[in-house]
Amino acid sequence: MATETTSSCTGSNLLQPISEIINLPLDQVNFVVCQLFALLTAFWFRLYLHPSKTSPFIRHVVATLLGFYLALFCFGWYALHFLVQSGLTYSIMMFAGLEHMHKLCFIVALGYLSFCQVTRVYVFDYGMYSADFTGPMMVITQKITSLAFEIHDGLARKEEQLTPSQRCLAVRRMPNLLEYLSYNCNFMGILAGPTCSYNDYMAFIEGTAYQPRHLEANGRENGKYKHTEPSPKNDIISKLCTCAISLAIFLSVSKLCPVERSIDDKFMASTPFILQVLYLYLSMLATRPKYYFIWTLSDAINNAAGFGFNGYNKDGTPRWDLISNLRILDIEFATSFKMFLDNWNIQTALWLKRVCYERCPINPTAATFLLSAMWHGVYPGYYLTFLTGISMTMAARALRHNIRPYFLGSTTHRSIYDVITWAGTQIAICYTVVPFVLLAVGPSLKFYRSWYYCIHIACLVLVLALPVKPRHLRIKEEQQQQNSLQGGLTEDHNSHSITDNNCNQKHKAT
Repeated sequence: MATETTSSCTGSNLLQPISEIINLPLDQVNFVVCQLFALLTAFWFRLYLHPSKTSPFIRHVVATLLGFYLALFCFGWYALHFLVQSGLTYSIMMFAGLEHMHKLCFIVALGYLSFCQVTRVYVFDYGMYSADFTGPMMVITQKITSLAFEIHDGLARKEEQLTPSQRCLAVRRMPNLLEYLSYNCNFMGILAGPTCSYNDYMAFIEGTAYQPRHLEANGRENGKYKHTEPSPKNDIISKLCTCAISLAIFLSVSKLCPVERSIDDKFMASTPFILQVLYLYLSMLATRPKYYFIWTLSDAINNAAGFGFNGYNKDGTPRWDLISNLRILDIEFATSFKMFLDNWNIQTALWLKRVCYERCPINPTAATFLLSAMWHGVYPGYYLTFLTGISMTMAARALRHNIRPYFLGSTTHRSIYDVITWAGTQIAICYTVVPFVLLAVGPSLKFYRSWYYCIHIACLVLVLALPVKPRHLRIKEEQQQQNSLQGGLTEDHNSHSITDNNCNQKHKAT
């Protein structure tokens, strides 16, 4: 009852009858209906406000106003936090010196987000795990901090100081207020993202997103795709089908396998451990379709507006995965912890890499996981998950570097290795994210105690027993692998070196 009251106070009550009929919280109904409205609006935006028919100014204004309307409908006056956060950081960009502007924006944006998360959790509705106004603020925080670093790279650093990725993403001109608000709060991404680079968004608004990729796709002036604008129709249909299947699975299965049953005393006492492991896998498997639905629908909305084109496949079909947030099959069949993370919430992983991992001089892995925990919120379970994730990552890295070479001798050995690592990865992921779902410390530690902290201990033993190559050697190897991939080898297409940014994507097989 408290949740329903809170939801009705923070958004429109227009859909309350529908909420009662289908027995879902009003805030979730508002969210889904607004996303469907955004999908229809995106088609109109692409057809009637095409860059060839109107100016970037009009496209910015319409995208921004529609975004604020959807935010007000879902969150009521709490949506003003989006303006406050954006206004504070834009003021810093304009009036603080370029030398420290990016750091101040990072601190203020993340600090304001954390303040809102603390008040929402500990003042209003602790334990409410559904749509809330801090969700959009998480994506806006990503955009604010990304843009601040990109402006710093473009206006305050020398070219030779930048990596190829930073050079491509660097912003060479300070955006005006309208462009800034449009980038942060446009209707395609205001509710669920995903984040994107500022340069990609401006190319979409100004209508220049297709032209370079036409030349890259075929390598000649008068190429096959030169004079035709690719259609996102097939990709949108495919993504909407994925949304429908994901939603159906989530609504029908998630309540049958709640994660909370894993810490039920009767369940633990009467169920063999191997069946507890199997149940944990199935319960976590049942929670993921919710995210598949949200992120795939958001991707389809951006595609419907004409945003997300990413070159052509070898057969000439257009690819619309520039800002895609997940690859479902690669997640479900991941054979390493890194492979799972590389394909889950892709744009957030890229944001963490660009603003933290690549720039942090001391222990970037730990710093990146800590930033991820802070960004997600203030529930203790988040910190338990990401602290566990640090040990998982280090152990998986050590295991892969030391064990994998022994299984590369034949196809049979590689298949055996893949099966074993798939099972190990799925168990490790489930074990790691249980606190993320349970949220509180007590239930989370109860779960880990029921497993005797066995995976924590195993990770510690692996990290201490197996040597790991220094970071600079790993980076060198990754660069060599990336060069091989760009030459035509596409075996490991899930790495960040491919999906990192448009510069790298230009060299993909298109």
